[in-house]
Amino acid sequence: MTCDSPSKNTGFLRAHRVRAAGVACVVVTAALLTGCGQDSGSTSASTKTSEAARAVPEATKSPSPTGSPSPGRLTEDQQERKELISATKVTYDKAVTTAEGEVKGGKLVDLELKSAEDAADDDESPSPSPTGSPSPTGSPSPTGTAAAGAPQWVATVATTTGTKHKVHIDAVSGKVVSSSEDADQSTSDKAKTAKRITQAKQTPQQAAKAATAKQQGTVTALDLDDDDQGTLVWKTDVVTKDWKKTTFDIDASNGSVTHQETDND
Repeated sequence: MTCDSPSKNTGFLRAHRVRAAGVACVVVTAALLTGCGQDSGSTSASTKTSEAARAVPEATKSPSPTGSPSPGRLTEDQQERKELISATKVTYDKAVTTAEGEVKGGKLVDLELKSAEDAADDDESPSPSPTGSPSPTGSPSPTGTAAAGAPQWVATVATTTGTKHKVHIDAVSGKVVSSSEDADQSTSDKAKTAKRITQAKQTPQQAAKAATAKQQGTVTALDLDDDDQGTLVWKTDVVTKDWKKTTFDIDASNGSVTHQETDND
């Protein structure tokens, strides 16, 4: 039995522990380096992703053109029609009956729904007599007073002799605001009007029905006049639910629609 065996074993174990510790240090160091590298890359990638997330919404935003109306927005004319018709309580047919009843033996030749402001501008001043006082035929009849801001039906009614009378009707109450004779008519103008009344076989109500049969809506105007071909027609305005206006030419002899044109404004 020798005495140096334990010494050899002890040296061997020490060497083995040193090598194991060295390997462990290498492994730990590598792990730390790897971890640092991953953290650095992860932080960089996260930063880039965050920046991209902020940039994408900003790039995809497309502001609407300044001043351009939205698809459902009304034009100025459409808005005026909407306000005018919404404030009106008296329909065109009632206005026709009221206007014709105001002038003995009179027949309607023109009718239009107007705002209070436009109706006031349309109301002609009475023609003065030689003495300076209003003539009896030119002065408006004191039949009523229009409500403030109320729309009006402005009608022209002619007698069998062709003499025209202007009649204003409150489109809310249905009362006659004023009625006066057109004192500025010439003899030829009266003869032309009288001829048109005789030739017209269709009433304004029939013309309006012919127009609304083609296009449902609210009748806002009727005018007995010649078209471009010289045919006597009732020019009839119909406003639809989208507040656009279509003008129909209705043959005054047989009630057929000879022309139509839509105002998209």
